[in-house]
Amino acid sequence: QVQVEESGGGLVQVGDSLRLSCTPSQRTSSGYTVAWFRQAPGKEREFVAYISGSGTTTYYGNSVKGRFTISRDNAKNTVYLQMNSVKPEDTAVYYCSATSRGGELKWWRNYDYWGQGTQVTVSA
Repeated sequence: QVQVEESGGGLVQVGDSLRLSCTPSQRTSSGYTVAWFRQAPGKEREFVAYISGSGTTTYYGNSVKGRFTISRDNAKNTVYLQMNSVKPEDTAVYYCSATSRGGELKWWRNYDYWGQGTQVTVSA
């Protein structure tokens, strides 16, 4: 059982930057893909980005491509989501998740371990 904890959310203004952190309870560098999803009120959970266990493979959702960067520091067992040029539509609860499965990694149902989420609010 892997427990996941997010941190770093908050209130920012349009165009600002913010970095979210995700720390699993055990080392996930060997075979666990870690992803960020987000969910705004009244909307479905949306894929943001994922990174492979080794960190060599990343993938982004279209709405954040070019603005957000996912990375991992396996020595610290931490995955980061650097959010730049934030927009009001980035406002959501951001969830970190982990999976050892393969398959469609943009689909939230493929992830077994989830954090409680961290709120990100972007004011205009």
